[in-house]
Amino acid sequence: MGSLVFNGQVVALNEEGFLVEPGLWNEDLARVLAREEEGLETLDEEHWAVIRFIRAHFEEKQGAPMVRAVCKGTGLRLQRIYDLFPSGPAKGACKLAGLPKPDGCV
Repeated sequence: MGSLVFNGQVVALNEEGFLVEPGLWNEDLARVLAREEEGLETLDEEHWAVIRFIRAHFEEKQGAPMVRAVCKGTGLRLQRIYDLFPSGPAKGACKLAGLPKPDGCV
């Protein structure tokens, strides 16, 4: 299990860099995760559209959305989502949205 320091506190991550406690998530932590875990120096509005959509779905349904729902909900094509999150929607986008690792969705 790994960790990172955020706002002077140690935040626990699982072995793949996902938050152990999704309730700790906020947009500032997402920026740190983007840089430290995904190698993304900046997040633009398209990144945020995906992250916020996934986060809202998670908060409402306690699970990750299917990738088709992410495309429809954000208006982005699947290839664009892969361009934004090179490690993929499940690993990259869900990680930055503070979700636990999805089982097979996204």
